[in-house]
Amino acid sequence: MIKLWRAADERGESHSPAHYAFALLDDEDLKQHYQVPREQSWLAAAKDAGIPVIVPGFEDSTMGNIFAARVYDGTLQSDRVVANGIAQMQELLKWYQTAAADAPIGFFQIGGGIAGDFPICVVPLLVQDLGLQIPLWSYFCQISDAVTSYGGYSGAVPNEKITWHKLLPEAPKFMVQSDATICAPLVFAYVLGW
Repeated sequence: MIKLWRAADERGESHSPAHYAFALLDDEDLKQHYQVPREQSWLAAAKDAGIPVIVPGFEDSTMGNIFAARVYDGTLQSDRVVANGIAQMQELLKWYQTAAADAPIGFFQIGGGIAGDFPICVVPLLVQDLGLQIPLWSYFCQISDAVTSYGGYSGAVPNEKITWHKLLPEAPKFMVQSDATICAPLVFAYVLGW
């Protein structure tokens, strides 16, 4: 990862955290270190299908800590090598408008907190802040071990998203209260017919 960051730093580039993760999937030298076959990776599936992976709160992660350390110790000259949340939201705004024009888009959230609250807000941003006519998310599904409650940040109940203009009242809503590292692969396998 540091090699990729340094190359981007030297070129004055800025990319999302997912961009760098996708680049690792293209590195032939790393295949020998895969712990599961590539065809069983949800990240590889998203990359191959062109599905955006949004990584808000990168700073609040182990990789974010490693990145901050490399900026602090001078290995990287700029903290702009990894795009911040606002830059990621700009890309999500463009993607949502383009994708929503072709077909309904559902929201599948893994985990709680910023992982879901950040990207699901693209719709209210487009509708309320930009005054655009755009379809709301067509369904909502969350896998989290957080306890759901009205007003809860990590575990807000799906119906609460209606009041924030993220979902229509009739949109299908699913809450799977379990460990996402176990449930998400099972759900993906079922949806993909594995």
